[in-house]
Amino acid sequence: MVTTTENRPDVAGGPAEAPAATAPAPTTAAGPAPVNAPTPRGPGAAARFLLHLPPFGVLLSIALVTAAIVAAFVPDAIAPYSPIEGEILDKLLPPDATHLFGTDHLGRDVFSRVVHGSALSLQATAIAVGLALGVGSLLGLLAGFVGGLVDTIIMRVVDVLLAIPSLLLSLAVVASLGFGIRNVAIAVGIGSVASFARVTRAEALRVRGSDYVEAARILGANKTTTVLRHGVPNSIGPAIVLAALELGYAVLAVSALSYLGYGEPPPAPEWGKIVAEGRNYLPAAWWITALPSAVIAAVVLSMNRISRWLDTVLGGAAR
Repeated sequence: MVTTTENRPDVAGGPAEAPAATAPAPTTAAGPAPVNAPTPRGPGAAARFLLHLPPFGVLLSIALVTAAIVAAFVPDAIAPYSPIEGEILDKLLPPDATHLFGTDHLGRDVFSRVVHGSALSLQATAIAVGLALGVGSLLGLLAGFVGGLVDTIIMRVVDVLLAIPSLLLSLAVVASLGFGIRNVAIAVGIGSVASFARVTRAEALRVRGSDYVEAARILGANKTTTVLRHGVPNSIGPAIVLAALELGYAVLAVSALSYLGYGEPPPAPEWGKIVAEGRNYLPAAWWITALPSAVIAAVVLSMNRISRWLDTVLGGAAR
């Protein structure tokens, strides 16, 4: 038998196997690229951290609010003078290196009074927002999860509260309770309860009809357990975002009531009272009113800016 080797590449004399084709090396404008060139990587850890930082306006707002909170806790470490005592010979001095905000008609340092006043004003703000958040959220959860007659009664009361301007309602409440910074805080908190109740009720209705709540009921969980374990944690988020937004309004409302004379009696250094004390000296000493008012405006705008950013980060939960 004769065998051929024409189609036997493994036998000498057979056709040689064609070499495998190789792709040409990539070239660039500067010449061919190196064979072992490193793979391009994304931004480093520092760059990724900078990309996730809040905008500059939010960072500035956080810094201003933080400074106000620090001043409320340790005013003596920041204020160079007493907020109560003054030198009558130094009255109505304009702002300079010694007195950053000038002095008032009694020779008291205005900057020191603003720093010490942050404790009273921010304390009242925290009480007001905490009261509104607690009571309003409780009413909204009851209306949303219980429903029926309870929902009808609560929401009719909320509608009446919403029909009255919040500042006017606060004035009526503080006039009934009496003067004092704590009564001012309670009045401002009551004026904001309706907004929290409406927002929390809407979220509670959404959660009550969700699939996981229905699944919990099918599996035998009672209504109280379902509400506490699934309803409350998933309904309170928008109210917390609203609380951040209400902080700015509460600062403004507390300062407004103090300006009208419903806060602590003189010589307590409340922000609104400091502004009110300088209104009679506007032509000769504008700084007594203008500079504390600028501080109030900066804190309110900063809190609003932070709350808007939180609302955006959390996906617009408050809307």
